[in-house]
Amino acid sequence: MHVKDMLAAGPTFSFEFFPPRDEAAAETLRLSMRELTPLSPSFVSITYGAGGSTRQLTHDLVLRIHREERLHVVAHLTCVGSTREQLRAALSAYREAGITDIMALRGDLPTGTAADIPPDGFSHAADLVAFIRKEFPCFGIGVAGYPQGHPETPNRLKELDYLKAKVDAGADYICTQLFYDNHVFYDFCDRCEAVGIRVPIIAGILPVTSMATLRRMSELALGVHIPGRMLKAIARMSERGSMARFGVHWATEQVRDLLDHHVAGIHLYTLNQSRATLQIVETLGVL
Repeated sequence: MHVKDMLAAGPTFSFEFFPPRDEAAAETLRLSMRELTPLSPSFVSITYGAGGSTRQLTHDLVLRIHREERLHVVAHLTCVGSTREQLRAALSAYREAGITDIMALRGDLPTGTAADIPPDGFSHAADLVAFIRKEFPCFGIGVAGYPQGHPETPNRLKELDYLKAKVDAGADYICTQLFYDNHVFYDFCDRCEAVGIRVPIIAGILPVTSMATLRRMSELALGVHIPGRMLKAIARMSERGSMARFGVHWATEQVRDLLDHHVAGIHLYTLNQSRATLQIVETLGVL
């Protein structure tokens, strides 16, 4: 089964994790997986670091979760910094292990220059999608969408052209970057429909558990918009721990509203923690 088949059957619920870099982080991930696996998510995805910096860690974690947790795993794969042969080897290994879905991404340029792209590599995610679709047709393919725009493409019409190129190259679905205002997501879906993008769009949600997390995600998540009413609510807080409760409540209301509007799927960015995801799922009773 592929993610596209799950999406055809109804809204999906999925979680995202990243490879731990030390033993303490690995233990945190193990505990989170132990608590979240019984929820039987539609699938889980495992990220790459910038420029594929956690390539081997990602590969190992994908295979371990697939083998030990018996979960449907979507492996992130970036093309920046990789030759075609390296990409072919990674995809062959996933195919042999029984992985059926890939999240195809360009990836961040480590130095911010095109010099990081090998002569026989790919500079755009659409090229990677086309490569996978041609040489490894067994894989389902997801791609990233940016409801609030990508900083490298200030022209929002051209940005949609790039997204459509990924879909036309063979992508089965889109999974968005995080957002905190559902109207931004609905507008993004309308704009996709206007240019002929017809694949399912999964909404990416990150519960805010601290102000530090909010600031960090605002920087990393490509200039994510923070609604004024969200900032006003945060400004009223004085009690320690209120931020985490508020973040879960806000994300829960986002998910409830998205479900009411028949979203194709919900993708929860866990940051390798389980508490917020558990509370959202428990409150909504969706898994």
